[in-house]
Amino acid sequence: MSQRNKVVASFAEAVRDIPDGATIGFGGFAMPGTPFNLIRALAEQGARNLTLVANTTGGAQQPRMPDIALLVENGQVRKVICAFTAATRASDVLPFTKYYEAGEVEAELVPQGTLAERMRAAGAGIPAFYTPTAVGTELAEGRETRVINGREYLLEYALPLDYAFVRAHRADAFGNLRYWRSQRNFNPVMAMAARVTIAEVDEEILPVGAMDPDDVHTPGIFVHRLVKVPPPPEGLWPQKRQERNR
Repeated sequence: MSQRNKVVASFAEAVRDIPDGATIGFGGFAMPGTPFNLIRALAEQGARNLTLVANTTGGAQQPRMPDIALLVENGQVRKVICAFTAATRASDVLPFTKYYEAGEVEAELVPQGTLAERMRAAGAGIPAFYTPTAVGTELAEGRETRVINGREYLLEYALPLDYAFVRAHRADAFGNLRYWRSQRNFNPVMAMAARVTIAEVDEEILPVGAMDPDDVHTPGIFVHRLVKVPPPPEGLWPQKRQERNR
């Protein structure tokens, strides 16, 4: 694989070298933008003692898709850092809950915007920042605050990632990515924050230079490996995408 052609042959190859103890970001809001195929490959690869960063702990979607809850159930996870560590509806039962309550997995709850900004800061080389979010709540207890222009702010630290798993709609072989609508959630900031970004891509991967620069959402400088998602059943696609493509 050259610096100008970052396509790898399989999901297994893309995640083969991920070590125990890695910190990994997973893009996606439930279905849109979630790298289901890379998650499944990581579950099969078996790396352990992982720290996972995502919007939610997963597991509530039906039909069930491989998400980070699968990695928790496999005993591969030490800690999750999420905006939603519990279900948003009483009817949802998240697999993560019983592991957390049993003390088998740690959890760090971070407000959604703060979580995004911590990763954006990491990608931009900013070590820390102040935010008014969470001031006066349990999340701020025992932590540093500062009054600026008469308002209290909470100090938050950047959140760098060892790896980011993202899903994009289109890419060229250099790794320039374009997302489909709400795929463009955590994926861009996670790609910036990671030492190694791995993308699964819906469409056929284009030759280098084939994408209009105005269509690029994540520049290839932030992307290191690409895998084309094959058609079902070999490749996993969110149900709504399958219906749209019929």
